[in-house]
Amino acid sequence: MSNPYTSLPRKAFWRKAVAEKGALGLEQLWQPKFQIRPDHKIVTAGSCFAQHIGQALTARGYDWFDAEPAPPWLRAQDARAFHYGIFSFRTGNIYTPKMLLQWLTLAFEGGDTELWERNGRWYDPLRPVIEPEGFASQDELLAARNTTLASLRRAVREASVFVFTLGLTECWRNAKTGLEYALCPGTVAGASFDAALHGFHNTGYAELCADLEAAIALMQRENSAIRVLLTVSPVPLVASASGEHVLTATSHSKALLRAVAGEVAANDAQIDYFPSYEIITQPVFRGMFFAPNMRSVVPQGVATVMGHFFAEQERVFGAVELEDAPKRKRARKGNVRADVACEEELLNAFAK
Repeated sequence: MSNPYTSLPRKAFWRKAVAEKGALGLEQLWQPKFQIRPDHKIVTAGSCFAQHIGQALTARGYDWFDAEPAPPWLRAQDARAFHYGIFSFRTGNIYTPKMLLQWLTLAFEGGDTELWERNGRWYDPLRPVIEPEGFASQDELLAARNTTLASLRRAVREASVFVFTLGLTECWRNAKTGLEYALCPGTVAGASFDAALHGFHNTGYAELCADLEAAIALMQRENSAIRVLLTVSPVPLVASASGEHVLTATSHSKALLRAVAGEVAANDAQIDYFPSYEIITQPVFRGMFFAPNMRSVVPQGVATVMGHFFAEQERVFGAVELEDAPKRKRARKGNVRADVACEEELLNAFAK
């Protein structure tokens, strides 16, 4: 008897592709649309998990693009404290499509935002933790932001691949201007929380899609050759202001982000989705890649994710020689870190 299922490959059937393969035998989880080579300039931005991707690419000898390197006189530990070398530019975490669109709009079209002041120190509401003690003046803050905006412009215009990891749907916005904050006001140094001004927003599917599509369109306008690789962070929410249990709130947010990433990627040959989220969270892996807190991803999980990344690239496009990468980028394994900078972690301080 013939029907549409009789001609499907083994990977289409759970028993053959998952149950019989087991967690460490899975293959063909990704059919990449475009090749990512060691000599490509690769930009990473987004949620905490994007840091793992950048580190793994660098360790493999790929050209992770640091568009805003730390000043040469700054010690390595201080550079990290001031958020250099974490993402390709010094924006801090960009958790939502709206935040990405805000940064790109400021970089390429200009505009102003509110600034926060407390006790004579100034803080950027788009990245309030990048200067632990704040800036000495508005001018100093704006000069630093302009440096980052210039780095963001350079990154987009020169990048071969822009990797963006979606992390959250929950956010806080200015009720009058619509500005979306990196973190809820009052949770970090800077502005105090004002219930009349600072509103909680749990972004829905249509808005997430529209913001992500607008952000990518802006990048493509500036660099018609840029390719975008979307991922979804497997890291659960630290806290939820939705009124739901944090576990179900996490499922809601991640389901929306996964659906949005898949939908946006399906509509453009230059946009792809890589299933790092599934590799960490699917039942076949039985939670083995989470630390005891059931939130942080252990190094073995990152290694498994990137193992699939490199294996599927090689399966589809053939092996690459690391000599194709710039010499300064080859196999810097010392750069791999188990920890990541995650601004959302600051919300743990408010747990009763």
